[in-house]
Amino acid sequence: MKDRKTTHFGYQEVPVDEKAGRVADVFHSVAARYDVMNDLMSGGVHRLWKRFTIELSGARPGQSILDIAGGTGDLTARFSRIVGPEGQVVLADINESMLKVGRDRLLDRGIAGNVAPVQADAQYLPFPDETFDCITIAFGLRNVTDKDLALRSMLRVLKPGGRLLVLEFSKPESKLLEKVYDQYSFRLLPFMGKLVADDADSYRYLAESIRMHPDQETLKQMMTDAGFVDCEFHNMTGGIVALHKGIKP
Repeated sequence: MKDRKTTHFGYQEVPVDEKAGRVADVFHSVAARYDVMNDLMSGGVHRLWKRFTIELSGARPGQSILDIAGGTGDLTARFSRIVGPEGQVVLADINESMLKVGRDRLLDRGIAGNVAPVQADAQYLPFPDETFDCITIAFGLRNVTDKDLALRSMLRVLKPGGRLLVLEFSKPESKLLEKVYDQYSFRLLPFMGKLVADDADSYRYLAESIRMHPDQETLKQMMTDAGFVDCEFHNMTGGIVALHKGIKP
């Protein structure tokens, strides 16, 4: 059993074939309260991070957009308005509970027609080559078991000249901010998770998964290695969050 491949699940080492199931359990648990917790965790700032993502996407009427790990549908809703009736937005999530929450929220807001919910694994996207003008993945890449495989899968389904935007928690730029952020993440966040969602463990995992995610320069290099060009990143909120952009040549 020693040569069995492992990967990280938060700070734990687990067999590769178990990670997806464990991550799924976390998001089945938090799905119903995920939106409330997002606002609490970020003080509502996640809406500004997502707005900047939309601005950098260059989305236009008639385009096809893939929103991976679309969860509660925030980005999908905005893209739906931009691409209009001639365009299409695919809301993709590997987790059935999150996908249902996102789909129901969109329907409650009257957003339909140009939106298609699809349960999909980012590592093995079930779409033909060169389907999308833009792909976004917001706060989802850190939960993927094989990030390199996922990046190559995204490259495949993008049209030439298409953009990939990865919005993800990252490494704070200052040591002081990092210390404050650590205290917040490992003390306050699980407490809030217990209080609001009755689930401290899932939010402890979310904090740990952020620390295990590649830093800004590493992720930029991973995107380049996967085949993207003109890769760059923009730090927000002192580097607590970074938005990476890459183009398919």
